[in-house]
Amino acid sequence: MTPRVRIVGTGLIGTSLGIALSRAGYAVVLSDPSPTACALARDLGAGSLAAQGDPAPDVVVVAAPPDVAGEVVAGELDRWPQAVVTDVASVKVAVLDRVRDLGGDLTRYVGSHPMAGRERSGAVAARGDLFDGRAWVVVPSEESSPAAVDAVRAVASAAGGTVSTMSPTDHDAAVAVVSHVPQLASSLVAGRLRDLSNSAVALSGQGIRDVTRVAASDPQLWTQILAGNAAAVREVLAHVHAELGEVITALDGLADGDGVGAREVLARIVAQGNAGHARIPGKHGAAPTAYTTVVVLVPDEPGELARLLHDVGDAGVNLEDLHLEHGLGQPFGLAEVSVLPAVAERLADELLARGWRLHG
Repeated sequence: MTPRVRIVGTGLIGTSLGIALSRAGYAVVLSDPSPTACALARDLGAGSLAAQGDPAPDVVVVAAPPDVAGEVVAGELDRWPQAVVTDVASVKVAVLDRVRDLGGDLTRYVGSHPMAGRERSGAVAARGDLFDGRAWVVVPSEESSPAAVDAVRAVASAAGGTVSTMSPTDHDAAVAVVSHVPQLASSLVAGRLRDLSNSAVALSGQGIRDVTRVAASDPQLWTQILAGNAAAVREVLAHVHAELGEVITALDGLADGDGVGAREVLARIVAQGNAGHARIPGKHGAAPTAYTTVVVLVPDEPGELARLLHDVGDAGVNLEDLHLEHGLGQPFGLAEVSVLPAVAERLADELLARGWRLHG
């Protein structure tokens, strides 16, 4: 039988999930407080609009904001007494506690969290491949039935996610480090740009772009996320605060000319960052991989980037990652093409033979 999924909430995540599951052969129905948002999600191929007389769903996915997800989950559990219900909020303990307080059937509730998103929000930003190769954490409670856990795992896999399982407490502690504090750090750094002169901001390079990429996120949504995971985020920030204090003290010593031990502090902090960065999973969740970067000067003209990508592929090299940086006041950009070390030299030779200029 065709699996039936009901998605409540047709923003970025809900609509992207509907597109992915519809392509995977699921029968998806959509519900949202906004008829316009729901109709847009339908038009994008996320499923059909919920209507009276629809067959009962096998699984309900609640894609509501974190501060109301618990209430919506409890309502869906009550409305569909045979269905498994999950949510995709980025905090789990607070949602579970709310469902428990409201008397929801916890045997049929399994939290989950796809570790995917974009800086843009809403159905218009949805993508059917949003979850491909991305971590999707299934977060059962002690009461969740094995059958309910299996049903949620099946939905996550069908959407393209790489599925793992964690407890609610472990999940919230983990995302505090890998998601929530990085958002705050990005916002804090980007906030320093507000009072810079235009000439100073014009010096921005790839470093500041990388660090502040997620600073464009939705303030209202992130307020809800941070409030829902306040204890775990505060614990991580306390450790960051202590290390930042060490750095400030070291810099004070260097500025005053008495910098004994200061360089050790700075070197240790940077080295610890190297070690942490090396643990970040590689492409598609694989083990960390060190890539070699070939930097190519790309004329700022229509079709030039496409020509470069074509030439990389024509050389028989798989592109692992790509970053673009525009030269300040220059009619070209720098394309940082990341590839496996074993093919980097061959790629450089191929590109030079095809007339490309390389940097470095």
